[in-house]
Amino acid sequence: MIKVKESLLKGAAEQEDAGIDQIRENLLRGWVVVPGNNRRDIAKPCAIGKGMTTKVNANIGLSPGHSSISKEMKKMEVACKAGADALMDLSTGPELGELRKKILSDCPVPVGTVPIYEIACKGGDFLSRKESDFIDVLHQQAEEGVDFFTIHSGITLEATRLVEKKPRIMNIVSRGGALLASWMMANQRENPFLSQLDEVIKIAKDYNITLSLGDSLRPGAIADATDRLQVEELFVLGEQQQVAFKEGVQVMIEGPGHVPLDQIEANVKLQKSVCHGAPFYVLGPLVTDAAPGYDHIVGAIGGAVAAWYGADFLCYVTPAEHVRLPVEEDVRQGVIASKIAAHAADIVKGIPSAARRDREISEARARRDWKRQFALSLDPHSPTERRSSDQPKETDVCSMCEDFCSIKIVEKSLKNRKG
Repeated sequence: MIKVKESLLKGAAEQEDAGIDQIRENLLRGWVVVPGNNRRDIAKPCAIGKGMTTKVNANIGLSPGHSSISKEMKKMEVACKAGADALMDLSTGPELGELRKKILSDCPVPVGTVPIYEIACKGGDFLSRKESDFIDVLHQQAEEGVDFFTIHSGITLEATRLVEKKPRIMNIVSRGGALLASWMMANQRENPFLSQLDEVIKIAKDYNITLSLGDSLRPGAIADATDRLQVEELFVLGEQQQVAFKEGVQVMIEGPGHVPLDQIEANVKLQKSVCHGAPFYVLGPLVTDAAPGYDHIVGAIGGAVAAWYGADFLCYVTPAEHVRLPVEEDVRQGVIASKIAAHAADIVKGIPSAARRDREISEARARRDWKRQFALSLDPHSPTERRSSDQPKETDVCSMCEDFCSIKIVEKSLKNRKG
């Protein structure tokens, strides 16, 4: 049976319209996860899954030669201030361990990692790693307090043989999946996270770490969406979800990727069916390949549709996607874009607080109550800054319409008619 600290459940419930009992019930069914390592206290825990508000994850992390610990810590602060519900450290390079410890010490939200990155970055030849080396890194990160792991356990040796036939435009775009595929092809041995899955599950259970089963074979191009590689891996992940869940481990499933609008609904419904209702963590999805520099918008479009159909957790996409390592402003824009997508979906999911927020901001807009409007907005900074940069003559209108404000015109007409 899954056991989560009462303090985590209480903290998560404070963000929801659902109470602790509903969260606990869905947790025990495998429909909700509440990430939280037993060795770490989280200031702002969250519940992810059925009946909960759609959550947003932000990625940060070192890239050797292009970042620093201080820069990434600042990105962490920016992401959390913008409203990220969780943070993933995707660092590579020699300082990744130092940064992870600082993040775990300072970050107020659940923190995830992709352990294969550290396995690859340790000294020596990655292709010569032993299976025990993979497990040792999991133990180390578990001890440090990591709340959720992305484990690429669904890519198999057989799948790498299909990849060798090059059935796609973009073969493997998952960095973790590519690393594992290279190890398997070099050694002609099964994925260590699959062959050692029992040990992975034991570590997760001992520390109450949520497993985020990674989609190594997600499509990296619209033309590759919902193909054999992606779907076959999903079935493997669905089987693994049941194995881990029966052992008392929380599990969520990662999903695509680059997917056209008309395939998103099918992807979400397939995941929910194959993976027994487990929370779905989507990477975008990106609905066109043609907008580099604007992929935060592309991802928000796909994320809103995916969440509408039942996805639970949106991994943000920044304007820097496919182009460069994100800077602070990229991180902020990525989080806000995904928060907008999540909120838009929550309205049609029937989350009462989401609809209430929209009603309240509309009522404030009708009163031309700028302060209240901006306080209720998903990003109060941006509208406040824009209004202050172009002040109208009258305080109860904006500089777009001024004397021709439609709301004031109608108000005046109704008042005169009554008079």
